[in-house]
Amino acid sequence: MAPATITTASGATWQAIAQDRQRHRDATLAELDPPLPTSLPADVLDTTSVPAQILTANSDLEALISALASGKWSAQTVVRAFMRRAGLAQRLTNCVTELLPAAALSRAKELDAYLATHKRVVGPLHGVPVSVKEHVGMQGCDLNAGLVAWVGRVSEEDALILKILRDAGAVFYVRSTEPQSLMHIETSGNLYGTTVNPYNTTLSCGGSSGGEGALLGLRGSILGVGTDIGGSIRAPAANNGVFGFKPTPGRLPMSGLSATMAGADHISATTGPLATSLFGIELFVKTVLDARPWEREPTLVGMPWGSGVDIDYGRGEGRKLRVGVMRHDGVVRPHPPITAALAHVVERLRASEEVEVVEWESWKHDLAWEILAKLYFCDGGAETKAAIEESGEPYRPLTKWILLDHPQIREHSIASLWKGHQERDAYRAAYAALWNERQVDVILCPVGPGVAPKLGTGKYWMYTAQWNLLNYPAIAFPVGGAKVGDGEMKMAEHEYPADYTPLSEQDRFNYDLWKEHGAEGYKGAPVSLQLVGRNYEDEKLLKALGTLLDAAGLARTC
Repeated sequence: MAPATITTASGATWQAIAQDRQRHRDATLAELDPPLPTSLPADVLDTTSVPAQILTANSDLEALISALASGKWSAQTVVRAFMRRAGLAQRLTNCVTELLPAAALSRAKELDAYLATHKRVVGPLHGVPVSVKEHVGMQGCDLNAGLVAWVGRVSEEDALILKILRDAGAVFYVRSTEPQSLMHIETSGNLYGTTVNPYNTTLSCGGSSGGEGALLGLRGSILGVGTDIGGSIRAPAANNGVFGFKPTPGRLPMSGLSATMAGADHISATTGPLATSLFGIELFVKTVLDARPWEREPTLVGMPWGSGVDIDYGRGEGRKLRVGVMRHDGVVRPHPPITAALAHVVERLRASEEVEVVEWESWKHDLAWEILAKLYFCDGGAETKAAIEESGEPYRPLTKWILLDHPQIREHSIASLWKGHQERDAYRAAYAALWNERQVDVILCPVGPGVAPKLGTGKYWMYTAQWNLLNYPAIAFPVGGAKVGDGEMKMAEHEYPADYTPLSEQDRFNYDLWKEHGAEGYKGAPVSLQLVGRNYEDEKLLKALGTLLDAAGLARTC
C-alpha cells in the first residue's frame, strides 16, 4: 500500500491531510464488488436494522469457525461478506479508516488453498475476519494514532499481537477509528470526524476503541483488536452491546503500537479483544497466550493460559462464586437504566445456587482519580500537545477537557513522579487489603455513569479507569439484549428522588444530563455491566462471567 504523500512534511494544511485520508478510505470502500448501495435510509436513529435489510445476518464466531474448518464456507466468501458489512457500518456510523480488500482477499485465498491441500486449518482462527484499531501497527499501513501530523508514518512490520493472530489464521480486513490523542471515551478526531452509536446516532460509540465498538455493534466485525488505558475497550463494548475485555497489563503484547508518551508505564495500557460472544473473548486471549508472546516481548509476564491460576471458586469444597456488588462508586450515581439493570441481575443471582452475593462498598474512588490523572500525562501533556499543534489541527473539545482543563495534569519533576508512584502503590495495597478482608472472587459493577453518553458529554471515566489504576482485569458485557425504552428493566423504581442531592460536581453533571434528556434521549442504547477480578486472575474472571451469565439467565452471545 502506497504511503500517504499529502502530509505536514509536504507542506499540506491539516484540512488537506484530513481530506486526503478520507478520500483514501472512500477509495477502499469503492473497491467492494458488488458495490455498496448508492443510498441508505436517511435520518434513522437506530441504524442496526439497516444492514439486515441488505445482507443476511452473519453467523456467530463459534459457528463461523466450524463452517470455515469444514470447508462449508471459504475464507474468501466470508471476508467479502464482512468487508461489505464493514463498508455499510462506515456509511452508517463513520467507524472505518480503511478497508484492506487486496491484502485480505490474498490472505483468504492462501488459507483456502492450505485447507484444500492439507485438509486441516492453519490455526484456531483459520479464515476468521478480525478488525483492528488504527494505532495497532500493520505492515505497510499508515500509523497516525489519530494525529494529523503523524499521517505518513508507516509501520515497517505488524505489531506482535497481529503477527500472532495472523499466524493463527486471522484475516485483517478493516482498520477502525480512534479519537484525537487516544484519551477520550468517545471517538472524535480531525482526520475522520465523529463516530456515532449505531443504536442511537445522537449517542457516542465510546472510545478510544470506538470504531471497533461501532463495527461490532453493526456486525461489521465479530472479533476485533482494541486497546485500553482508562476504559477504551470496555466503554465502546458497553455502548454497543458487545463483550470487551481489558486483561491484566503485562499479559498481552503491546509492541508495535503508536501513541504519544510511548514507554511511559506509570499507568499501564493493554491490548485486548472486543467480541460478540464470551467464547470469542476467551479464544482470542488463549490464542495469543498459547503463542508464548513473552519470549518475543520480554516485558510480558510468562503466564501461559490457565497455568498457575486457581480458577476454582473454592477455598473450601463446594463454595459458591462470591460476587461483590458495587452499586455506585461514591462519586457519581449511575443513571436509572444502569441501576435498574444491576438490581435485575443481582435479584437473579440471589436466586441461584451457584452464586453468593454480597455488597461491595466503594473505597475512595475520588482519591483514585486524583492519583490516576496525575500519572496519565507526566510531561504535563507536552508531547501530545506538540503532536497536535505541529499540524495546526484544532483541539477537539474532549481533548481540551482532559489535556488542558484538568488541574491534576502537570509536568512532574523526578521527585514528584516518585511521590506519585508511592501514592499509586499505596492505593493498590489498600484496595488489595479490601479484597483480602471481604473475600470476594469478583466485583460486579457499572461500566459507566450511564448507557452510551450524548455526543461530547463523556467526561466521567472512573467506572472503568479505577481498574486501570489497580491493574485489575475487567470485562464489559451486555445485559442480555436489554436496551433503554424496551420495558425489560423496571426503571421507574430506580429514578432519582425528587429531592436528590448530587454526590459531587461530577454527579451533578451526570444528573443534569438525565434530567435534560431522560429515557427518551437515550432510547435504544444497549445496557451493559462490568465484572472485575484481581490482577493476574484473568482466567478466573472469564470463568466467573460464564457462571454469572448462566445464573442470571443471560446469553453468552449477543
